[in-house]
This record gives sequence, structure tokens and C-alpha cells, in this order.
Amino acid sequence: MSGEPERPAGTAGPPGDAGRGAAPRAAPPDRPVAWLWIQMLLDSVAWVVALVLALVLRYEMDLQFISAPGLLLVSLVAVAAQLVVGFSFALYKGRYSFGSFDEAKLLVVVTLIVTAVLQVLLLVVGTSIGIPRSTALIAFPFACLFMAAFRYLKRMYQEASARPGASAQHVVIYGAGYLGTFLIQRMMQDPHSEFLPVALLDDDPAKKHLRISSVPVLGTLHDVRDVMARTRASVLLVAMSSPEPRIMHRVADAVAGTGIRVMTMPPLGEVLTAKHHAADFRDISMEDLIGRRPVDIDVEEIAGYVKGRRVLVTGAGGSIGSELCRQLVGFEPAELIMVDRDESALQGTQISITGRGLLDGRDTVLADIRDPESVGTIFRDRLPQVVFHAAALKHVSLLEQYPDEAWKTNVLGTLNVLQAAEEAGVEVFVNISTDKAANPTTALGHSKRVAEKLTAWMADRTGHRYASVRFGNVFGSRGSMLPLFTEQIRQGGPITVTHAEATRYFMTIPEACQLVIQAGAIARGGEVLILDMGEPVRIMDIAERLRVMSGREDVEIEVTGLRPGEKLHEDLIGLGEKDERPFHPKISHARADRLDPAQLDRHTWKVRGGMVYTGTIPVVRASTQPPPTSVQRPRSSSGRAS
Repeated sequence: MSGEPERPAGTAGPPGDAGRGAAPRAAPPDRPVAWLWIQMLLDSVAWVVALVLALVLRYEMDLQFISAPGLLLVSLVAVAAQLVVGFSFALYKGRYSFGSFDEAKLLVVVTLIVTAVLQVLLLVVGTSIGIPRSTALIAFPFACLFMAAFRYLKRMYQEASARPGASAQHVVIYGAGYLGTFLIQRMMQDPHSEFLPVALLDDDPAKKHLRISSVPVLGTLHDVRDVMARTRASVLLVAMSSPEPRIMHRVADAVAGTGIRVMTMPPLGEVLTAKHHAADFRDISMEDLIGRRPVDIDVEEIAGYVKGRRVLVTGAGGSIGSELCRQLVGFEPAELIMVDRDESALQGTQISITGRGLLDGRDTVLADIRDPESVGTIFRDRLPQVVFHAAALKHVSLLEQYPDEAWKTNVLGTLNVLQAAEEAGVEVFVNISTDKAANPTTALGHSKRVAEKLTAWMADRTGHRYASVRFGNVFGSRGSMLPLFTEQIRQGGPITVTHAEATRYFMTIPEACQLVIQAGAIARGGEVLILDMGEPVRIMDIAERLRVMSGREDVEIEVTGLRPGEKLHEDLIGLGEKDERPFHPKISHARADRLDPAQLDRHTWKVRGGMVYTGTIPVVRASTQPPPTSVQRPRSSSGRAS
């Protein structure tokens, strides 16, 4: 039973109905009023029956001593008192759900008051009308019992008529706590629910005999395979708010190879803030297993430097840049200027924010940061006050073959943006870097390291907050590991891993963007901010778990060997850098070296980085990647590749 108020007729049902497109269930307008009249009649009958039973028990089943006129008078007083007190306390005004704890508490209070009225009456005139003075006290528990029983039967009828239909999938819920109870009650009261709870699992021994809305706890997570088979369930729902990664690991291991679909729900905070409905379930993801959580950010600090300001984002069409734009809109900038050289990517970002992709406004700017004249014109025309520099080339292997491209974009492109920002008087500049810039060994790492040094130099020159932010691999970004592994599994494999012991740091796109936005508020000029990214994760573990989660355990994992310049384990803090956390417990501050742009020299940079420097002709090393002409694809009957 729950304490939720009874919904008026015609209002929407439980959370999730709207998301599934279910029509609101409208009851006949006179039905609630009719039931209240019926309830008053039943409560009146309950008092009459209770008084009769009290007299029968009082006279030890000898009916000849019962005074019919006296009984009639006391019954009329009891009924009148019940109705008057009940209306006074809103018992008959539909304030509470039938059979709820709130109504039960109120029912006891009303019955006690009626009993007190009867007791006073019997003390005064009980002897004269032939009714013992103890009758009201004996009748009290019977009246409470009968009235509660009527309400509980009504509630049982309501729940039985609102159960999900025969087409609903059987689901086992792991977690018999508050969220598990909440979900079961919502599912059992929604005839349009896609899921029918048939069993609960919980590791707490004290709950092994628990039942919630007739759904029993049938065991612990260790028993999941047997319970799923007995109940013919196909879905396991983890009913926990932000469960720990170790719990999700146990769940994934428990159902490995069974084909059972594992689902979880949004964090409780998002449900309460209406970002999601509690019924917006989703499949378990690798993020759940890795366990990265968004960093707590100081909203007021961020609003202080973003709200009402002109904000420019380079690389706005990329994974990080587009999420940055979506988050920044929530801080109410005076103007958001999205810059990218990819017109389709810009359109995608615009659609995700405004719902329209016309590309005809001043919010989208098509430009390449390699072009200093174009970048300078944009900054002089729009005069941004805050800049987030996310535009960059990032693929390690490709930039190893073409290091000059890394120089042109990541080094000279960053310098172009920095110089334009200085000319326009930009107050806050956040350069998005990578953990590969710490003790770099690749063209990508070396180019981003130089970008950090240029940003620090410009901070000294301008006296403003120009800083860089480092983070590790990002889940879901274009070209990142997870989409690659997923596509390799879809094609039947093999999954390619460079080394069985290779590890990387991971974070989600929202987490990365929160760090970037927070950096503008807490960074001091010339610093590099680094997120505490927890423990590194073995790439082999991710490949194996993705294979299990996709149900394709037959797909092979191939170890290809580390690529030139690739590290077995990434660093977060470079040599000579100190790890300080003066403002945020999960954000480290390191002082970056300075580099005067006048000292930039591509040849020296390539020599120091051990890169090929054969003019404009790239040197392509031996690779394990098969050439496209050797890949055989099935063709359709019309002769075209399928």
C-alpha cells in the first residue's frame, strides 16, 4: 500500500505513460462520487454490525438480553457521528487512495472519536436504554476491522483490474528496496506497462520472505539463472540508483551467456528533476560497468562567467564540442557561437539544441581554424568573451603517418585561435587537451603538449584565465574505442586489441564537458586541469565484456601489438608537474611550461618527437590493417555491394 493521493478522474497515469504514448485512462465522472456514497453506506453497516457483535459477546451469545430499541438508538448515533466526523476530517472527500496507509491512519482517528462519543452517551443513558457501558469499547476494534476490510477489498479490485496485459514481458527486479517497491507498484497499476514483475532478487537475507504487491523475493543474485527460468522472464531490471561498478560487474557476470536482457534506470536525481520518468529504462552500458560518474560542479561559479556573456566554441560539431554547446545553453549565455569546418556536424549540433537545422542564423559559423584570416575576422566581428577551444585532430595512428597535419591543426590552429582571442580581448579561454600530452610519445601527444604551452604563454601575456583541460578516452565519441569494438562485433569480428595488458583512463562525454566548463571558473592562468579519473581499465576487459553483453561470445579477440609511439599505460601528470587540488577534490591543477610562438619550429618539433620528416611525403609504416581490396563483401542479386 502507498500513501499517494488518489488521482482525479481523467488525469494521466503513472510516470512513463506519456513516454509510451498511452492515452490517459478516463473514468466516468460520477464514479468517484458514487463510490464515496457507497463507502459511507459500508461504514454505517460496519458500525451496526460491530455494535451487534459487541452486544452478542458482552452477553456471551445470549440474545434475549439485547435491547433492540437501545441498539437502534446507539446505532443511529454511531452512524451519524461517523458521517459527521468523517466529513470533518475529509475521509469522504476523496483525499486519500482507498486502502492507503494515510487513509488507514485517518480511519483509526475518526473511529476513535466516534467511539468516544458513544462512550459518553452510554455513560449517561446506557443503563436506562438497556445497553452496557462497555459496548462502545468492544465495538471499536470490530468497526475498524470491517471498515478497513472494505477499503482493502476495493484496493485489491483496483490493482487486479490495472495489471499489465498478457503481452507484457516478464521481468525480474534486482533490488527490493525503495526503488524496487516504487517500480513494482507503478508497473502493477499500469495496464499499459510493457513489463510485468514476476519476481524479486535481493542479497539481504532479511528480505528472503518479502513480498511487494504479491511479487515475492525468490533469491539472491546468485540464483538469477534459476529464477529467470522458473518465471520465464526475459528481462532483469537493476532497481538501484547509481549502482557501484562492482555490482554491475556481478550482474553482467551472473547472466553472461544466457541471452538475458539487463536493464537499469536513470539516476534518482534525474527522475526527481523530471529529466526522465522512472519508467525510462535503458539497457546496461559499458559506462555502468566502468563506473564513471559526472563530477560535482559549482553551478553558481559557472553561471558567474557564462551567463550573459558571448561564448564561442570551436569544433562545435564534434562529440565534445557539441555536448559543450548543449550544456552551455543551460547557463544562459548572451550569445552562443558554434564554429566548425564540417557543415553537417554543425547542423547536427544545431538540431540537438534548437530542434531546427536551417543553418541560417548567426549561431553557426563555418570556418577552419587553420585559416588565421578567417579566424581573426570571426573574433573581430563577434567579440566573444569566453572561448572553448575543442577543434583538433585526434587519431593517433593517422597522425603518426601525417604528423604535419597535427602541426597545422593542433599547433598552428590553436595559435591562430589564441592570437585572435588576444586581439578580441577574450577573458576566459579553455583549451581542450588530452592525457596523451603528459609525457608525450606520439605526434598527437606532442602537438597537444605544444598547444598547452602556447595557451600558458598567452595567459601570461594577457593576464587572463587561459588554461587547458586534460582528460582520457571518452565513451561514445566519434572514432573512440567503444563504437569501434561495437562495429567489429557487428561485422563478426575480430575485435582488435593492441596489447593484452594495455590500460586506459575513461570518462563519459557529459563528465568531460562538465570538467571543461568548470575549468573556466576555477582555473588560474597558465594551468592545466586534470580530472581524477579513478583507476585505469584494461582494454582487454572492455573487449571481453562488450562481446558478452552483445551475446556474441563466438567473436574472436585479436592482439595486434602496440603501434609506434603508443603507450602501454597512459600518464595523467607529466614529468616535472605537481598534482595540486586547491579548489575541487577531483580536479588537479598543474603548472604548464610556457612556449613563445616565436620559438615554434616544425622541424625541431618533429625531431624531438622522433617523427618522420621527409618533406610532404608521408612514410607509412607496416600495418596489421588489411587493405580494402582484400576484404570480401557479399553482393546483392543486382550486383551492387550489399
